[in-house]
Amino acid sequence: MATLTLPGEWIKNWEKSGKHEFVQLCKDLTEKPDRGSEIRADVQTALYQLCCQVVQGNLKMELVASVLGEMMELRDDMPSILADVFSILDIETSSLEEKNKRDHYTHLVGACLCFVPEAILKERLDPETLESLGLIKQAHQFNQKIVKIKTKLFYKQQKFNLLREENEGYAKLITELGQDLSGNITSHLVLESIKSLIGCFNLDPNRVLDIILEVYESRSDQDEFFLSLIKSYMCEPLTLCHILGFKFKFYQEPNEETPKSLYHIAAALLHHNLIELEDLYVHLMPPDASIVEEHKRDISEAKQIARKLVMVTLPSEKSEDKEKEKEKEEEKNDKPPDNQKLGLLEALLRIGDWHHSQSIMDQMPSFYATSHKAIALALCQLVHLTVEPLYRRAGVPKGAKGCVLHPLRYKRAPRPAESFEDLRRDTFSMLCYLGPHLSHDPILFAKIVRLGKAFMKEYQSDGKPDVKDKLEILLSCFLSIADQVLLPSLSLMECNACMSEEMWGLFKLFPYRHRYRLYGQWKNETYSGHPLLVKVKAQTVERAKYIMKRLTKENVKQSGRQIGKLSHSNPTILFDYMLSQIQWYDNLIVPVVDSLKYLTSLNYDVLAYCIIEALANPEKEKMKHDDTTISSWLQSLASLCGAVFRKYPIELAGLLQYVTNQLKAGKSFDLLILKEVVQKMAGIEITDEMTSEQLEAMTGGEQLKAEGGYFGQIRNTKKSSQRLKDALLDHELALPLCLLMAQQRNGVVFLEGGEKHLKLVGHLYDQCHDTLVQFGGFLASNLSTEDYIKRVPSIDILCNQFHTPHDAAFFLSRPMYAHQILSKYDELKKAEKGNRQQQKVHKYVSACEQVMTPVHEAVVSLHPARVWDDLRPQFYATFWSLTMYDLAVPHVAYDREVNKLKVQIKAIEENPEIPLNKKKKEKERCTALQEKLQEEEKKQLEHVQRVLHRLRLEKDNWLLAKSTKNETITKFLQLCLFPRCIFSSIDAVYCARFVELVHQQKTPNFCTLLCYDRVFSAIIYTVASCTENESHRYGRFLCCMLETVTRWHSDRAVYEKECVNYPGFLTIFRATGFDGGNKVDQLDYENFRHVVHKWHYMLTKASVHCLETGDYTHIRNILIVLTKILPCYPKVLNLGQALECRVHKICLEEKDKRPDLYALAMGYSGRLKSQKVHMVPENEFHHKDQPARSATPASQQNGPGSTSKPATSTGKTEEGASEDGDRGKDKSQGTTKPVNKANSAAAKVTTSNGNGALNSTKAVKERDDKEKSGKEKKEKKEKTPGSTPETKAENRREKQRDERAGKEERVAREGKEKTPKADREKLKPEEKGGKDDKAKAGNGEPMEPSRERDAVKESKSKEKGDRSAATGSLKSPVPRSESAESERDHKRRKLDSHPSPSHSSSVKDNSNEPKESTSKHHINFNSVARSKSREREMEKKDAENTQGRSKEKKEEKERKERKRDHIINDHESSQESKRRKDENGTNSSKNSKSTSPSCDSPLSAEKEKSKRSKSSSKEKADSVKPERTSSGGKKESRHDKEKSEKKEKRDSSGGKEEKKHHKSSDKHR
Repeated sequence: MATLTLPGEWIKNWEKSGKHEFVQLCKDLTEKPDRGSEIRADVQTALYQLCCQVVQGNLKMELVASVLGEMMELRDDMPSILADVFSILDIETSSLEEKNKRDHYTHLVGACLCFVPEAILKERLDPETLESLGLIKQAHQFNQKIVKIKTKLFYKQQKFNLLREENEGYAKLITELGQDLSGNITSHLVLESIKSLIGCFNLDPNRVLDIILEVYESRSDQDEFFLSLIKSYMCEPLTLCHILGFKFKFYQEPNEETPKSLYHIAAALLHHNLIELEDLYVHLMPPDASIVEEHKRDISEAKQIARKLVMVTLPSEKSEDKEKEKEKEEEKNDKPPDNQKLGLLEALLRIGDWHHSQSIMDQMPSFYATSHKAIALALCQLVHLTVEPLYRRAGVPKGAKGCVLHPLRYKRAPRPAESFEDLRRDTFSMLCYLGPHLSHDPILFAKIVRLGKAFMKEYQSDGKPDVKDKLEILLSCFLSIADQVLLPSLSLMECNACMSEEMWGLFKLFPYRHRYRLYGQWKNETYSGHPLLVKVKAQTVERAKYIMKRLTKENVKQSGRQIGKLSHSNPTILFDYMLSQIQWYDNLIVPVVDSLKYLTSLNYDVLAYCIIEALANPEKEKMKHDDTTISSWLQSLASLCGAVFRKYPIELAGLLQYVTNQLKAGKSFDLLILKEVVQKMAGIEITDEMTSEQLEAMTGGEQLKAEGGYFGQIRNTKKSSQRLKDALLDHELALPLCLLMAQQRNGVVFLEGGEKHLKLVGHLYDQCHDTLVQFGGFLASNLSTEDYIKRVPSIDILCNQFHTPHDAAFFLSRPMYAHQILSKYDELKKAEKGNRQQQKVHKYVSACEQVMTPVHEAVVSLHPARVWDDLRPQFYATFWSLTMYDLAVPHVAYDREVNKLKVQIKAIEENPEIPLNKKKKEKERCTALQEKLQEEEKKQLEHVQRVLHRLRLEKDNWLLAKSTKNETITKFLQLCLFPRCIFSSIDAVYCARFVELVHQQKTPNFCTLLCYDRVFSAIIYTVASCTENESHRYGRFLCCMLETVTRWHSDRAVYEKECVNYPGFLTIFRATGFDGGNKVDQLDYENFRHVVHKWHYMLTKASVHCLETGDYTHIRNILIVLTKILPCYPKVLNLGQALECRVHKICLEEKDKRPDLYALAMGYSGRLKSQKVHMVPENEFHHKDQPARSATPASQQNGPGSTSKPATSTGKTEEGASEDGDRGKDKSQGTTKPVNKANSAAAKVTTSNGNGALNSTKAVKERDDKEKSGKEKKEKKEKTPGSTPETKAENRREKQRDERAGKEERVAREGKEKTPKADREKLKPEEKGGKDDKAKAGNGEPMEPSRERDAVKESKSKEKGDRSAATGSLKSPVPRSESAESERDHKRRKLDSHPSPSHSSSVKDNSNEPKESTSKHHINFNSVARSKSREREMEKKDAENTQGRSKEKKEEKERKERKRDHIINDHESSQESKRRKDENGTNSSKNSKSTSPSCDSPLSAEKEKSKRSKSSSKEKADSVKPERTSSGGKKESRHDKEKSEKKEKRDSSGGKEEKKHHKSSDKHR
């Protein structure tokens, strides 16, 4: 009650009530139970306050004295309490100035002398106060006496040994202590004897204690006896500490060694709290400061040794001698001075005093104490004893006995652990103090690991939430022990493979995230903290260097064993060095992988971590310095990953998760690793360099793929692919990886691409795409049906929710559909047992419908509604869900592999060196494989038949007739063909075969010709937008398409069998599809050959364009495509020469600039030359008559790049040869009119809706021809500006041509009257043929392409006509642009001497295709009939022309002004219009055999033939006009159209002469 105060009322009313209250208070205080020291303090306070009142004069001394006297009876020690109070007041009043207060105090004490003993007061009061009280005489003398007594007591030594001590006493003492203690002798009896001896022989008590300790030291096994004796004998702990300290001091001399017995007794005394550690610690050597210094010195020495080992030094003799001398000196001084602190620590650990041991170790640097083996072993022994009961219960493996450990005798030793929770009490902290030095006791190491395993099993099985929290804490403790103790200790164990395997038993129960974190700490932090580990790391690196320098393919076994030994202890350091070497030298991969066979399971796991860490190294660039290719170190590591993970049982989860995380972060470089791993582990290769045999094998079953589809023979991938599959499924990574890769393809371009080089972006895109295809193929072939269907969502969710591109989404879903259809088919077969083939097929079709109907509904959401106006969802889903396996059986590939196996069996039989049992095994293997292949072939054959039957049933509903066939084909190409043909090599083949199949199935509304035409006519943009690998696939697709076309082209019988009477070869396009299709609607064989030539021409033109751009991507891609299509193109000699010239130019230009392009070009050039022998002249490729006169030399034949037009049948060339007048007149009279009549006749066939006709009378035909030629001539005048010499010359030539035309008409009228009709008919085809051949020979170009284009234009006009005009009126063509004409003149002159194709000319040729005649057929007419009909037609035309000419001139003037406004626009749109024509145009020859409309009057056979040829050419001329009109945006009257036809005639007739003159003038030049 420190705050106890006496109330003022008590003092005021002391006599009445205060005295009574105070006494009662003191009684209450003394009577409180169990408050010993507090009661004394409270009573002391109360007395002090009462006495203070007397000193201050508030109470009378007599009153207080009486009260104090009464209180003496309350407690025995009350006088002592009161004396304490007087002592305090004595000090307080002696310092006061007021004498009265001091007097009051003195009187009070004097009054109390009667009940407070004098002795107590003399002990506690000041000498001056005692003197004033009369208790002593003089204070000064009293002080002197005190000093003397103290000196005598504490400082004066009593010399017992001189006089009083007797040796006999000590002898008896030693005898007493050394007696046999096994009987009933107790420490109490011995103590009584000792006391007697001390008293009898006057022995020194301290020396007796020293002798007791000496005897105890020699009899340290009698701990219990001596400790109780010392406890009873001892008076002061400090005295015992001094005696022990003196003993330790004695052994601190230079060559003395402290005995263990001394450490033992000191430890025992500490353990029983007989002495304090702090008191004894100061007597021990060395000081703590020197221990810290020593530790620092050890670390620096270790680091220096490590540096020396890493440094490359050239040894000299002197330095070697110096080092030897140093080593000798070190050996001499090797014995360290005695460390008494460590000795005491060891003794404490031996007896189990963990508390004091921990205190000593805390005074020292980390792991300094345990770095001494004796201490480490002592601590290990203590841990053994602590964990023993738990280990016996939970950790001992089955069958193991183990040695039984006896617990410590000392009761205060740590309690043994009975449960895992008890380990937290002491065991974990003991292990942490041990650290890496647990390596001294492998048995304890194994015990701790086994306890960890037992705990992990309990942790994984127990799911109660309250227990889970405790287990989580324990788990973190075990992870800490693994990090701080187990792994560092493993580093210090020398190649202990058993411990490594034991560790893996624990580590494999941790998730890989925990394991990899532990490995990271081990590798990057653990080795830097301990001097021993620093040295070990340096030695490991040195040894690794030694091994890696000598590692070759030949010594893999020996080096592998050395690597194994080194890896058992320090795998992280070893693998880090090995991986650094592999990143530099990729030729080390194979020997390194082979040498890893001696590793333990833990080491394999560490290797996986080290590989991932190396891949994720942020300091390394994943691109080379040129920023166009992936770094070689990354490629090397990826190759190593594939090889290592396939060969050894390493967990893949970490690596797969790393790749997934990189993809999530938008980084696709590391897909290279996944690609390698899947390739090596599953045997699935992704390469665009497959041979045709391999590709064929890839369209078969799994067995055929494995045998013939890959470059390397894939064997024994079953286990490794199973491991990969399990890793993906267990960690739910299969679908995420697929989706991330599918999304990342576009991410590479739009997100990751950024500032990267286009070449690198393309490479990354290819890598991402290839890995997706490879990975998807692996999942499809390895996952079970249930697993696959469970993981892959429906197509609409994939596309709409996960934003997967459609091609990738169908790629992932395709195996699922196949699985579902087969399982449904099996269900239906089981439900209704019927073996008939027909029943099976129906069940298959039913299964397909059930599975695919939801897919048809799902795909509707993938595209806008207008798409489904052209394609049915059923057709779309069918295209995307089938594969090559469904369409055809590769019988040749199956036969080839079976024959290989037969040859193999024969070779085995004939080989005498193979042992018989091995022969038998090999033969059995080959035979089994052979049977598997044959069974697989049979199974595929049945499957293909079922699929084809299903397609036959579906085909009628595939394509709707809502829009034109052209639009249908566009949608098909855009949404189906192009996206899939560049997806994979097999998909490229599939696309080509699917088109062929749709054609063979006679699918309604599918125009095969248009589809092929669109594919071959516009490859520039497609090629330019491909990556490198996509170019390979696109080339393969084109090659397959060309193969089909070439097969049809090469043999009339094949063509008639596979194409004639097929709706795909109709040449009249109707919106309502195929309705009847007469013979004349079909394209005949010869016209088809013209079309194929046109396609070859278009391919050449596109190739030349790409080669001349100078752009890296264009050139690379077109060279790849050309290489792929080399078997089928070029087949025509002049096209091949044009290509060869351009490629040679690339070789020269790129030799020093871009080596990869140079290599591609050189490769193609060589192969192209080898193909030259198979090329044919143009007239052999498609029917082409010999020219009437001598043709121009072959050297003047130009390729498609030349400026001359693609072979118009009217020989339309430069308009610049007017000087050669007479020859021009003769020629034009002989050639122009018959041909143009054919044109006008051809135009009659087609009207806007495909079934109307123009007026068929001769008068109309003749008038049309005349008007057309006149109109074209005037248009050319209008279009040609007069700003240049060429255009002025052009105007002059136009006038001369007008005059010539007038003369020709007059001559013709006269001739008509004289020439019989039959003669005219006969002359017409001859003149036509001569003219055609002459044009072709002069131009040296393919002559048919514009014909095919015209047919498409005609088709467009018909389709538009359906909507606009049923009357059959046709639109007039827009005038051709002046710039195109003048440029063409200029270029033609320029390039006649330079025959190689050029980019600009090839483009302009396309935009200015002439309207050419196809009246090349039907030659066998009667000449007489021909001449008569010609006469009649010429007469009527003359009459009509003379009437209409004046009107025409006026109208032409008006139109001239109007059309000049459009010249500039026309010129600008020429590029776009040429592209559209190339894309949309098909051959004009398709309609050459179309039916002529019925005539009013019957005609003879000759007339009909003449009329048919005329109709085809007219049809072509008209079909081009609507296209031109629509592009130019102008509509003209029928009258205008007739005028343009006249003009075109004149142009055609004059063109021949101009061309001939021009070529002759070139020769003179």
